[in-house]
Amino acid sequence: MKINWNYIKGLFLAALVVFLYGFSHKKNSTQKVHDISIEFEKGDNLFMNYDMVNKLLIQNGKTVKNQAKSVIDLQKFEAKVLAHPMVEDASVYLTVDGLLKTKIKQRTPIARITTNSSSYYIDRQAKVMPLSSNHSARTLLVSGNIKEEDSKKIYQLASTILSDEFLKKQIIGVQKMQNNEFVLMTRIGGQIILIGKIEDLKQKFENLKSFFNKTLADNTIDNYTTINLKYNNQVVCTKK
Repeated sequence: MKINWNYIKGLFLAALVVFLYGFSHKKNSTQKVHDISIEFEKGDNLFMNYDMVNKLLIQNGKTVKNQAKSVIDLQKFEAKVLAHPMVEDASVYLTVDGLLKTKIKQRTPIARITTNSSSYYIDRQAKVMPLSSNHSARTLLVSGNIKEEDSKKIYQLASTILSDEFLKKQIIGVQKMQNNEFVLMTRIGGQIILIGKIEDLKQKFENLKSFFNKTLADNTIDNYTTINLKYNNQVVCTKK
């Protein structure tokens, strides 16, 4: 009877692979978390600090450091970090050598809202973001009679202003009036700009830029106190 050595070698190798896998899995499951690493994307201007994130990485009332890797609930940790109102995106994972890594992308505020009762940011995804004691963002300031349902309108207005280099430098504040119309404050000249409702913004701002280009060129910008963009395709101004 001829012995098929290739078949025997194959069985031996398969058994060896199963043994090594089982040994590696057992060793990996009993290995402990030796440290925690927290990494912020674009690490400047941190609204969160490392201690705030560490408090989210608590399991069974204690830190995960020195706990076995096999008992770490990565999905739960990632969900807790993602649920934080200052976090836009996050990932939590374990390395082979027992390091728990957390990578965080913070939200990017585009406007700071101030009302009689509260103050908060609206971010680039039109979501509400709380203020931080660690860092204050330089954003467009929005005040007035603001309600929760106004967030999308304010996002539309702020993102339109910030997408234009001229407007971004010239518009320094927004006020919402009780009639649901908006007023803008300018950096140069100190004029009040009446834009009315959040509609036809592109045309209104094109008219505004044309007005500024003309009056800045002939040095007449300081002659005006109010710039009214509420009327269809018109710029109506009030002189001093």
